[in-house]
Amino acid sequence: MKGIEKVYEFLHEAGVYYLATVEGDQPRVRPFGTVLLMNGKLYIQTGKVKDVSKQLAENPKAEICVFKDGRWLRVAGKLVEDEDRRVKVAMLDKMPTLKAMYNPDDGNMQMLYFKDATATFSSFTEPPEVIEF
Repeated sequence: MKGIEKVYEFLHEAGVYYLATVEGDQPRVRPFGTVLLMNGKLYIQTGKVKDVSKQLAENPKAEICVFKDGRWLRVAGKLVEDEDRRVKVAMLDKMPTLKAMYNPDDGNMQMLYFKDATATFSSFTEPPEVIEF
């Protein structure tokens, strides 16, 4: 399994992860559950009307953190917007509950992928494993 695929599987299986952004000099953290691996990119999804979208427009650096089965994963990098309709459709197909809030042509659905990312798997019993993509 390639590195980015391992990161995706861990996030997918965990279900909920926490996304950190910055607003001015204040960190902001919130739970997320959207994750998609497509075209070799790791995507998350949000709405353009949300504060998180505005924060990322100001500063695209972000980090996610998730804990599962005694291990945790942190992914840090820049989140880059991708307007490709196919990516939006793929996310909605993967997570059909999103269709109640978003559609690929609503002007609100926002797909973001990690660029220049460093993923670090950690635990109390094993040395860290670092994956870059």
